Formats: sequence, structure tokens, C-alpha cells
Amino acid sequence: MLAAAQYPLDWLEERSGLIGGLRYFLFRKVPGDSGWWHTLGSATLTAFLVQLGTGVILAMYYKPDPNSAYESVQHINNDVTLGWLVRGMHRWGASVFIILIFFHMARVFLFGAYKYPRELNWIVGVLLLPLALLEGFSGYLLPYDQTAYWATVVGININGTAPFLGPFLAQFLRGGAEIGPDTIARFYSIHMLLLPGAIAGLIGLHLYLVVRLGVTSPPWSKEAAGAERVEPEPPPTARRGLFQPGARGGIPR
Repeated sequence: MLAAAQYPLDWLEERSGLIGGLRYFLFRKVPGDSGWWHTLGSATLTAFLVQLGTGVILAMYYKPDPNSAYESVQHINNDVTLGWLVRGMHRWGASVFIILIFFHMARVFLFGAYKYPRELNWIVGVLLLPLALLEGFSGYLLPYDQTAYWATVVGININGTAPFLGPFLAQFLRGGAEIGPDTIARFYSIHMLLLPGAIAGLIGLHLYLVVRLGVTSPPWSKEAAGAERVEPEPPPTARRGLFQPGARGGIPR
């Protein structure tokens, strides 16, 4: 029975190598003094996966049309089984996702995890932040109530004040001279297709770099993962002067 259970895994491993890669990912070495601060990245990934799952469910009932968008949202809240829960998770989960990104970036910065050789991973994480903010902005219009409409007007007008590209950016976001059917369709496609694909791709690259380069030890760590810390050599005792004063009360020899 054990051989029969392992046969599909062996078949998949022989042809793809996925099992070995998963085993390496799950059982790789990490610093022994890692703490809860290191789980902020996993928490952010979990929040993104929740957004993906709830967004797919909402897309099955949502109608991206000015005449039907608000009614479809009310239908989800009032008629669909547990629709209020799914929409609440998606609505508040967007704020949780962005807050966790800020916490995760703050932890990386304070721990010095952006330094060599992890500069590229830091750049990828920085690119994820504006994409997450744009994801939240593009989804704000979709309920198409008064709050969503006028908040989108303010947001588009702010983008329109940018030098040179501002008017073209505002025209692109509106899909015309003012907010209408083309605007909500454009925001829906950006929110559902463009930005999630870009975020998923950058997250995949981010995770690959984390696995490749390893997890950074905390600043107070005395040992690195898998190797002993190399202590710096003591400074030379000769030629003491202004920047290397000698011991008080004696002359170094």
C-alpha cells in the first residue's frame, strides 16, 4: 500500500522534479533564532491568496455595468449564500493586505535584510507596494455607489495633475471625458486581470529569491543559519593616534 501511494509521487518527481523542489522548500535551513517577525511575509501571501479566492467568487455574480453594478453587489450581500461574508472578507482583506505589506517592508528594512545579496528581492518587494495600492484603488469604484463614484473622481483628478502625463493618464482611466460605462469596465479589467497577474508574477519571483538566498538572521543573532559567524579581526595595536587612542595611563609598546 505504501508503494502504491508513493507511485504517483515518484511518477511526478521523475518527470517534473516538483516533489524534490517542494521538499527543499519545506525543509530548507532557516536561522534558529527566527521569530514571529519573520512570518509577516507569509501572512502577506496568505492575505493575497484570500483576496484571489474571494475575488473569483465575487466575479461570478458581479456585473460591471453602471446600471447593474450596485444591484449586483446588493444581490451578493442579501441573496447569495454567505455572500455577505465573502464580500466582507474581500473588502476588509484589501486593507489587511496593504497593512501587512507595510509591516513586512518595515521588518525587512529594520533587520537590514535588503542588503547584499538581497537587493533585487528588496526591489521586487518595493514594486509590489504600488501595485497593491493600485489594486485597491481600481476596486474601489466597482460597487458604484456614491462613495465609490466620488472617491474615484477625486483619485482620477489627483492623477490628472501629474506633469506632462497627467491629462493622458486621467483620460485613460476614465475611458472618455467623464466617468461612465467605459470607466467601470476598464477598472474591472485592471482589477481582475492586469494587476493580479502582475502581482502574482512578482510574488513568484520574490519567493524564488527568498528560497535561493535564504532567510536573514535578526540583527541580534550570534549565529547565522548553517554556518558560524566569522568574527572580525581585532584592530592593530601599533601606531595609535587620534582615531585609535591608547589605554589611559600607559604608553603602548
